[in-house]
Amino acid sequence: MPGLADRACSASIAGVCDGIHRHGIPMSTSDSGRTTGTLPTQSSVEASAEAMRSVPALERSIDFLRRYKRLLAVAVFLGVLLAIFEVSGLRDHFNLAFIRQLILQHQVGGLILFVLLFSLGNLIQIPGWVFLAAAVLTLGRAWGGVVTYVAAVTSCGITFVTIRALGGDALRLLKNRIAVRLLRQLDAQPIASVALLRVLFQTVPALNYALAMSGIKFRTYLIGTLMGLPVPIAVYCIFFDILANWFHVS
Repeated sequence: MPGLADRACSASIAGVCDGIHRHGIPMSTSDSGRTTGTLPTQSSVEASAEAMRSVPALERSIDFLRRYKRLLAVAVFLGVLLAIFEVSGLRDHFNLAFIRQLILQHQVGGLILFVLLFSLGNLIQIPGWVFLAAAVLTLGRAWGGVVTYVAAVTSCGITFVTIRALGGDALRLLKNRIAVRLLRQLDAQPIASVALLRVLFQTVPALNYALAMSGIKFRTYLIGTLMGLPVPIAVYCIFFDILANWFHVS
């Protein structure tokens, strides 16, 4: 039955052409009306392979951004804040002479501004000893220490609230072995750990950021800070008072 055989042959050819088309082999039609297939070139194969390899890389990048978005938010916030103060020149005002003059000119308001500047300085990487030295040289060893203690605790609290709002407990997402071990030690004895860190590093901004994103409770953070700061502040007060006597600074 020639008619049936021709129809079967035509169906087979159509199926082959359709399969070639689905697998990305371009089709062309000759002048005689016959459909011919053109095999993909080497460059098109390489381009396809490169595109396939880029998909997992893109997925990994998106997953990284999603996983560490809060950590990145903290970095961007601190970077922008620091850049604003650097470009505007406001950061240059955070020096010993300016802070001393502020306290001397405004007895009550100056102390409030001192506390606020200490808090702001902690966010823009101003070392706490600048404020402590200014307070001791202006108010004396005892009152300078008391004012600095109040300002330091307030500064640490404001930094904690600000960074926790942006970063949450972002450090808990880190898979680094050292980070995991440190967080376990912090969880085992949170108050004692915070107090010890305050004795060693006082109000170092990086420490405040890390503790804020460590997942510990604010109450624990505050108690550890209250316990750990008196000793180093007292030592610094004595040190700066001795320097002031040696160099006759008043």
